Amino acid sequence: MVKILIICVSLFISLNASPKKQNNITLDIKNIELVEKIKTFISDTKYEENKRFINIIFKPTKKYFTKDMINDVKVIKTLKENGLLKLLFDKPQELKLSFKTSSSPIFFIKVVGDTLNNIGYYRYVTTKSNLDNSEFIWNISMESEYATDPLILDKELHKMGAYIVNIKRNSYNNWEYTINMEKAKLNLYTLKVNEEYKLKRSLYASWLNVSKIQKLKIYSSIRNNWYPKISYYDSSLHLLNVIEKQKKITTILLDIPKQAQYIKISDSYTLKNIKSNLILTPSVLR
Repeated sequence: MVKILIICVSLFISLNASPKKQNNITLDIKNIELVEKIKTFISDTKYEENKRFINIIFKPTKKYFTKDMINDVKVIKTLKENGLLKLLFDKPQELKLSFKTSSSPIFFIKVVGDTLNNIGYYRYVTTKSNLDNSEFIWNISMESEYATDPLILDKELHKMGAYIVNIKRNSYNNWEYTINMEKAKLNLYTLKVNEEYKLKRSLYASWLNVSKIQKLKIYSSIRNNWYPKISYYDSSLHLLNVIEKQKKITTILLDIPKQAQYIKISDSYTLKNIKSNLILTPSVLR
């Protein structure tokens, strides 16, 4: 009976608390959440050493929240701008990065992989990948002199319509990123009807967006020894079709599959066969 009475009194007090008091309670909780997040990025010791300064630069607290969730990128930005975030290692270390998403694994790896290449990371290895019903995790590692700058990573992801929703620093050289891919797309040139496009020589397969066209004519210079290998992919990078020629071609006319969003142009043997530009002429608006 006494316990029931205490519960009722507590409930009455809670329901009748002034809006100002309730707001203060909510603000205190947010302050605690923000402090704990800051500590994960700079360590408990560094936080205590700079506590007063941190309390000043993180005012007002509410600007670091988006829909009651901490905006990790904004937190990182403030710490970096005020010299509190150390990304440079004392000596080259193994950098471990983990990327999480609820998107298609193949598409996700392509988007993140291109993003890493754009910020200068090429020599990384996959250490683990895991897919369950709701989440895909891709772990990679590399030798580096510094940790990936989350601000630069987020900026590059935005170019593809993706963005970081959560950042976790497990140690000075181990970072986890959760990425929203709902509006993501490959940051590629989109071929347009009756607009000629020169595909420059490259030692890597070339990717293009073909979502706006139905037909594509490709002309190859006589200087080339091109044995076409053309792959079509949908918006999630599921392979739709592959055209592979075993003889040298100077001109090829392609009918773009209805579901195709992207095309990959390569050579059946080696891209060294392409010594000059390929001329692409799209036609028929989709």
